[in-house]
Amino acid sequence: MTSIAVPSAGLAPRRAWLTDLPVLLVAVVWGASYLAAKDITTARTVTAVLVLRFALVVPVLAVAGWRGLRALTRAQWRGAALLGLVLSGIFLLETYGVVHTSATNAGLIISLTMIFTPLAEAAVTRVRPPRAFLAAAALSVGGVVLLTQGGGFTAPSADDLLMLLAALARTAHVLLMARVKSVQSADALSLTTVQLGGAVAVFAVLAAAPGTGPAPWTVAAGFGAGEWSGLLFLSVFCTLFAFFVQMWAVRRTSPSRVSLLLGTEPLWAAAAGIALGGERLGVLGLSGAVLVLAGTSWGRRSAA
Repeated sequence: MTSIAVPSAGLAPRRAWLTDLPVLLVAVVWGASYLAAKDITTARTVTAVLVLRFALVVPVLAVAGWRGLRALTRAQWRGAALLGLVLSGIFLLETYGVVHTSATNAGLIISLTMIFTPLAEAAVTRVRPPRAFLAAAALSVGGVVLLTQGGGFTAPSADDLLMLLAALARTAHVLLMARVKSVQSADALSLTTVQLGGAVAVFAVLAAAPGTGPAPWTVAAGFGAGEWSGLLFLSVFCTLFAFFVQMWAVRRTSPSRVSLLLGTEPLWAAAAGIALGGERLGVLGLSGAVLVLAGTSWGRRSAA
């Protein structure tokens, strides 16, 4: 933002696109993740699926980045572990939220991260974000409202609070990645590994608790080719790729800009529903999609 002392100030258009494009790709795969998660997860298998999702990638990361992990200082381990704890909360809230509430409400509520992040960043830095950026974020959220009307927006319920808390947790995660000094000098691969390792440890403890549903290996044994494909997509693209990109991008731009781009997730969720799920947007949905794209484009320019 031009009025906030963050790394994004003065980014050349070409450099900005090189940073923004991977973040936008994260929003695309996260949008597609709703269909994948719904296909393989039930209310009783949330923690088991999360254990499987993370456990598939952490060993690979640990082997690939062993030198970097050994080079981390104690402060960097503590900082990355803190980020992993927040990350585990995000996934628990989002996954339970998607299972218990409508996809329409979930997509709308999680997009509020676009508003929460610049407001939180302004509170931390004590500098107001540009009015144009806030207006662009509000335009994008308004677009999400229209975008989700194809399925009909239902009255908010207690279960929707899970998605609201997930949006707040996403905001906290992005801000912490940008502001925890101990992790700034460490490489992104090592930090991603520690974060995901910490998160899978949390999920494993919860999955082992009585009354939390079947064990991860029991769930895995019941998976067919389709479920394993969905799990691999969630693990490799929606987890490994997504959080590595966030760690990389937040050092090169502002948390608000990252959240604005990630806030296009409901648009890509709708696109996945049309392409893969046979859904239709209708006039309101198409209008909403245009507003999301317009708001994101406007926000990028105002935050450049």
